[in-house]
Amino acid sequence: MKLASLKDGSRDGKLVVVSRDLTRATEAFNIAPTLQRALDDWDRVAPRLTDLAEQLEHGSVPSFRFHEHECASPLPRAFQWADGSAYVNHVELVRKARGAEMPDSFWTDPLMYQGGSDSFLGPRDPITMADEAWGIDMEGEVAVVTGDVPMGISSSDARARIRLVLLVNDVSLRGLIPAELAKGFGFFQSKPSSAFSPVAVTPDELGDAWDGAKLHLPLHVDLNGKPFGRVEAGEDMTFDFGQLIAHAAKTRPLCAGSIIGSGTVSNKDPEGRRGHSCIAELRMIEMIRDGKPNTPFLRFGDEVRIEMMDRSGHSIFGAIAQKVEAPLALSTKTL
Repeated sequence: MKLASLKDGSRDGKLVVVSRDLTRATEAFNIAPTLQRALDDWDRVAPRLTDLAEQLEHGSVPSFRFHEHECASPLPRAFQWADGSAYVNHVELVRKARGAEMPDSFWTDPLMYQGGSDSFLGPRDPITMADEAWGIDMEGEVAVVTGDVPMGISSSDARARIRLVLLVNDVSLRGLIPAELAKGFGFFQSKPSSAFSPVAVTPDELGDAWDGAKLHLPLHVDLNGKPFGRVEAGEDMTFDFGQLIAHAAKTRPLCAGSIIGSGTVSNKDPEGRRGHSCIAELRMIEMIRDGKPNTPFLRFGDEVRIEMMDRSGHSIFGAIAQKVEAPLALSTKTL
């Protein structure tokens, strides 16, 4: 089934079930008013939501036109957002870009940071930043939402705790990262609010593209209406979602509604034939090839689109489509 949270003036949105073709939706209030409430009682609620989804497909329940621009992120706020770096090729390239060596252990022990989860952006909300000099970058990712996860779970058992799959734009401020990491305490200012796809889907909706821990489809990333990346999400993923969840739960349990990100989807593709899921990777390749980066980071007015199609060419999660904007006071002042 496919689930979304519509903006309704509340903090957590209104849960709706969405048709497989993303054209229609029906309210799920009588089952669970919000997605978090559904996740808190998943074993009881999920079968009822699944029945509602089937009724929606058959046209046997009231429905309305589904508009992606009316969506908040599926979880407008979450108890936890932990982002991994499953594609170690990306980590290696980005660290080279800032002159940092990569320890061999990065290939066997996942990197992970705990991001801000109290104010996710909606999939069509602007990326509002005060200064282009901060090095605004998009990062196209896949993520999963978990049920309750016990501390010390194995990576194989962690797979069964995956409830939903969705896409992410994990916005990064590349200009702020080096100095912040140099303090030895990790990301904070350099990782502003992330945005998630309009729809989150249960793994069964993905068919054979989902192997239980990886999603084997290309991630479409466009910049200003032109293809920027078509990177294969299941290829070159060093750590699968079972491993990432187990890593996050090594010393603490995870509560239902925890979101675990893959990190920037990246392929070992020196010639860049598939493009990239973030600008930093392209800049690093330009540096290796040309001696300097040529592609600028995002500027005010730039538009980013992140989406994934099934093998028939239909959108699975809907699109994250965001425009980079200055704060209103700043943009008014500069006119």
